[in-house]
Amino acid sequence: MSTNNHSNNSNSNSNSNGSSSDKINNVVITGASRGIGLALVSEYKARNAEQIIAICRNVPPELAKFYNQGVRIIDGIDVTDEAKVASLPGKIKHIMPNIDLLINNAGIYLEDSLEEIATAQLLAQFTTNAIAPLMITRTLLPLLQSNGGGKVAMISSQMGSIGGNENGTSYGYRASKAALNAFGKNLAIDLKRLGVAVFQLHPGYVDTDMTKHLGPITPKDSAVSLAKLISKLTLNESGTFWHINGEQLRW
Repeated sequence: MSTNNHSNNSNSNSNSNGSSSDKINNVVITGASRGIGLALVSEYKARNAEQIIAICRNVPPELAKFYNQGVRIIDGIDVTDEAKVASLPGKIKHIMPNIDLLINNAGIYLEDSLEEIATAQLLAQFTTNAIAPLMITRTLLPLLQSNGGGKVAMISSQMGSIGGNENGTSYGYRASKAALNAFGKNLAIDLKRLGVAVFQLHPGYVDTDMTKHLGPITPKDSAVSLAKLISKLTLNESGTFWHINGEQLRW
């Protein structure tokens, strides 16, 4: 259901890095087929974003319904596939002239303990959770900076906080999210001169497949809080790590 040939190609007039009151018109969300990503599609639709692109591997009915509401879906995208990622700028430019907000949401969690650590599982989590968001951001950078600067939201996790780790286990997930935080901090430094702001955001313990539906926060509530937080953060806060409750987290 790749919809890159169907577009209003509307021009965005926001300079989304500068003021918390600027409207975010053009939004790109990865991992948009379920959980937090799907809820973010719904939230930005409710916020009347002019153009929303949902990037995913497959299109479940819950996401397909948004296609009839004007959301553009680019499916068949494995975020760890370099060729697939390289195809994104061309597909996106058919839909929107620039990106005001890129949300790198796609991620995986493979439960492990010290006794269960396997190299393949560690690498899978590093590739999806840390390397893929870095490469996607670099690939889409021309579209992020083309209108004076945009925002990049890295959906990280409090489990990626080294200073906040008091429970151990989950070696691959914790380390991959810590690596994502390091990449995000580096990007924030390198991209500030281009007007592109980068933030690491903890979405809360959310009721999703990843948490085996044990989280007390609904995807909708997480998405609402994430969108509010993103709207408030500016280039001045680029390179910082935040909880959805507005608390700045330690690395």
